[in-house]
Amino acid sequence: MKKFIQGMLVVAILLDITYWTIWFTNRDWIASEHTQAYYDFENAFPLADLWLGVACLLALITLRAGKPSALLWLLCSGSAGLYLFAMDFLYDVENGIFTKGGGGAFEAVIVALTLFFSVTVLTWSWRHRGELLSGDTP
Repeated sequence: MKKFIQGMLVVAILLDITYWTIWFTNRDWIASEHTQAYYDFENAFPLADLWLGVACLLALITLRAGKPSALLWLLCSGSAGLYLFAMDFLYDVENGIFTKGGGGAFEAVIVALTLFFSVTVLTWSWRHRGELLSGDTP
């Protein structure tokens, strides 16, 4: 399961980079709505997503190295993801985004993956906190 968690961290980092690269170069590919309010909402996320990416990178590095600080970074990663999930999900539900064709479906996949990632990382980290803190390999 540790390798699965490491894989999820790598995928999260790559998705984060890919999403924002596309958003700032050709947002029509992924935008589920084309209103100024939607653009303003999405443009409020890069710093929070950067924090998620940094936390995931540090979680990956410390987990691979068997450092006790891996627990901290895993919990930061899972918590940041859960917060971003909640913000995205609420906006999408309130604004009917999930029903807006391909863009809405894409958004639903992102939201679902974020929830799955966050809950998985948080529960695995907490269940293995003793091993993580002692530097043992879970």
